[in-house]
Order: sequence, then structure tokens, then C-alpha cells
Amino acid sequence: TQNFTAQLDATGNATITTANINNGSSDNCSIKTLTLDKTSFNCANIGVNTVILTVEDVNGNVASKTATVTVQDNIAPVISVNDNFTAQLDATGKAVITAAQINKSTTDNCDAASAMTFELDKTTFNCSNIGENTIIFTATDSKGNKVSKSVTVIIEDKVVPIVVTQNFTAQLDATGNATITTANINNGSSDNCSIKTLVF
Repeated sequence: TQNFTAQLDATGNATITTANINNGSSDNCSIKTLTLDKTSFNCANIGVNTVILTVEDVNGNVASKTATVTVQDNIAPVISVNDNFTAQLDATGKAVITAAQINKSTTDNCDAASAMTFELDKTTFNCSNIGENTIIFTATDSKGNKVSKSVTVIIEDKVVPIVVTQNFTAQLDATGNATITTANINNGSSDNCSIKTLVF
């Protein structure tokens, strides 16, 4: 016999044949059959497994020997995300998002979502990020297989300015007129990002 490494497929299964384990078994007359006691493996079998190869000759003589089948999972998760995710800036001009908000229904051939880890390369945004932002979403399964995808995050500012006014006394001039400016009335109006204009 010979040892063999089997890779799980996208469904979390692997199948081996006698040809994978047989390493030149022979008989003085001829071999009738070669059989394995186990040919199918799944996520529960990841790691080292012992199988038995049984050889029967044409005269009914039977011999068996063990071999090691190492089952590996090298399949990365399949990402499904909420693209064009929209986040609102708060009163301080910041927005924080999480990987859970971006993840939609990422799947893996072996792991449930709870066994995977999800990461974003950027989670905090401010006024300079208003509009579309491209970030990277990465999913990693419990075996270390990872995959990444670009995602668009749209940052919006829907917080209205805080208007603070003050009373003002204007003196008419010799022509009977007086002019005031926004500076005379504004008393520290503010915005979470920045003020564009102050008008009457």
C-alpha cells in the first residue's frame, strides 16, 4: 500500500479509489479484486484516517494491509456580500461599520458562518469619505483558507447643521439705513462636517 492525501471538494466531500492506495500488490497467479473498507470522506474526516486495502486472488486467498489517508480542506469560502452598503455619518462626523453588516450569506464547504472570521480593511469613515469608498472584505474558514472581495461603501451626511443665533442692535446711519452681516447674528453655528454658507 501507499499513503494518500485527499482534497475535499466544494461540497465538502472526497472519494478515493483502490488505485490511490494500491502500490503494486501482486499474486503468484493473479489478483481477482482489490477493495477498500472506506472510500468516501467528508469534513468530519479532516486529518489522518486509516483505511484497509484488501486483495483477493483468483483462488480465494485474501490479504489485507493498512494505509493512511490524509484528508485536507483547501477550499476557500464563497463570498456573498451587501455591496453598495450605505452608512450615515453621525453628529461627530464619523461612521463605523462592521464586517457583519457587509457579509450577506458567505458559505464554506465545511464551516458554518459561526466558524468563519470576517474582516474589513477599513471600518471607520469621516467627512472626507463622503461618497463611494472601495474596501476589502475577507472571509477565512477554520482551516485558514481565505478569500477577499472588493465592496463599495457609500458614506452619506444627512445631519443638519446646528444653528445658533444671537440678538443684535443695529444703528441707523445718517442716511437712515443700517446693514448687518451673518457674523452679527451667527453665534457659533456648527455642523458635523463643515458649514458651506450662512445666509439670511
